Amino acid sequence: MSYRSRRKWLAKGVDLNHKSEQETHELFLEVLEEGLHGLCYSAYEDGQQPGSILTESQIRRRMAIIAPHTEWVRSFSCIEGNELIPVIAREFGLKTLVGAWLGKDESLNEQEIAGLIKLAKAGYVDIAAVGNEVLYREDLTEAVLLNYINRVKTELPGVPVGYVDAYYEFSMRPEITAACDIILANCYPYWEGSHIDYSFIHIKQMYYQALHAGKGKQVIITETGWPSQGTGLDDAAPSKLNALKYFLTIQQWVAENNIDLFYFSSFDESWKVGGEGDVGAYWGLWDKNEQLKF
Repeated sequence: MSYRSRRKWLAKGVDLNHKSEQETHELFLEVLEEGLHGLCYSAYEDGQQPGSILTESQIRRRMAIIAPHTEWVRSFSCIEGNELIPVIAREFGLKTLVGAWLGKDESLNEQEIAGLIKLAKAGYVDIAAVGNEVLYREDLTEAVLLNYINRVKTELPGVPVGYVDAYYEFSMRPEITAACDIILANCYPYWEGSHIDYSFIHIKQMYYQALHAGKGKQVIITETGWPSQGTGLDDAAPSKLNALKYFLTIQQWVAENNIDLFYFSSFDESWKVGGEGDVGAYWGLWDKNEQLKF
């Protein structure tokens, strides 16, 4: 049974503006119990960060927590233990969007691409993502990224291959967009300083911009979310209530409109404060100790 067929709460005419915080919390638990399309897998525990070697036991423990609540899981790398994530996800009956993390280190890039191809040929990859926001970060040129995408497509003719970046990059990079089988768009009203009351309108604009750029290709929202605490950005204010409202509004919208979405994120990760400030550590539905936050 798909998660959309379980959306009983959609028929309730939910208006979050007229619900108490307790009622909103109860609705969140109901939606989580009914299940989501996808979750971004947060792997790193306190004291770990990219470059740390993940263990099978920690991956398996967190997968057991999220598996009852999602049909898909998204991973971000194919080395340093991350290659175990899609393998273990399969054991839990989950589908996988598997990413090769690309950056400025060519040696690591080659390891990531080789790992992605190996996992896919072994049957552990439903959708392959070649890179995540490397154009946004200016880590690679379009030409180099295109080469990686086309290499993976040649090796994996039966697997949909795409590239993940901010939604607007697909309007600005027509060659990259044309090379993708599927458009994998990150959409964050929060990071564009949107007030929570306007965030829904904002993400719809983001999605439809990516859809227009894709010229008929499927668009998957590969990341969106709202932090539960931390320092705000312009009109965007982190709080548990805002995070709950955003989560519920977005889940209702994608279920009603048959849009695939991976929510960011499953668990809080402390290391993210380095790149995003204090707010970076609070994007999870579960906290860093693997306890449900809402």
